[in-house]
Amino acid sequence: MKHTIRLTVDGKEIEAEEGKNLLQVCLENGIAIPHLCYMEGMENPPASCRLCFVEIAGTNHPLPSCRTEPRDGMVVNTQSPAVRQLQRSALQLLLSAHRVDCRNCPSNKRCPLQQMAKLLGVSLKVKHLDSLASEVETEMGHPLLGYDPGRCVLCGKCIYVCEKHHGRSLLTFARRGFNTRVGFMGKRDATDLPCLGCLACTEICPVSAIYLKDAGVPDLPSSINSGLAELTGIHGDH
Repeated sequence: MKHTIRLTVDGKEIEAEEGKNLLQVCLENGIAIPHLCYMEGMENPPASCRLCFVEIAGTNHPLPSCRTEPRDGMVVNTQSPAVRQLQRSALQLLLSAHRVDCRNCPSNKRCPLQQMAKLLGVSLKVKHLDSLASEVETEMGHPLLGYDPGRCVLCGKCIYVCEKHHGRSLLTFARRGFNTRVGFMGKRDATDLPCLGCLACTEICPVSAIYLKDAGVPDLPSSINSGLAELTGIHGDH
């Protein structure tokens, strides 16, 4: 049986079950902490977005809340000046590598980047940093899915859900540094792929960087193209 612990977050005492990370506990209690790469149920969150920092009494530097285990009596500050500066810097760097074109993006009005920018008081157009966003769509070799690296924020959620649904991920990070992309490792024959009946990666992508290609993809069997036509009608915003 899991024990209940009590901790104080932003001056508010809350209760939590042991075994959950601090980010999850805060979110469940209505405490907003910027985050991008974390998904509920992750055993080892990557903490790659560097957005969910918090300050904890007794520590000498902010910690990523998704990788922090709550303790009984812990005192947490999610809004200190140091934490907010780290979050703003992380978000601005991320935005500098993201092509901001909200009007033409299917994720407009439900995009976490927009929500975090509003929370942190950060402009979506970062003027003091050079844009690193790719202007060219990249074909990742998937027969059914398209990919736009200029939108991609490298959160890794597509890779995580693919592995969770199929036991191993057909998607992976390719290249390094600012050239990092999401790549495809599966067979090029669409009939051998589980993707048509899944599409979890397109649904989880927060910025519509992975999307279902239009129906009528060359060299696909008519049955597959019929399925694509039906799905693109349902998921027409991709």
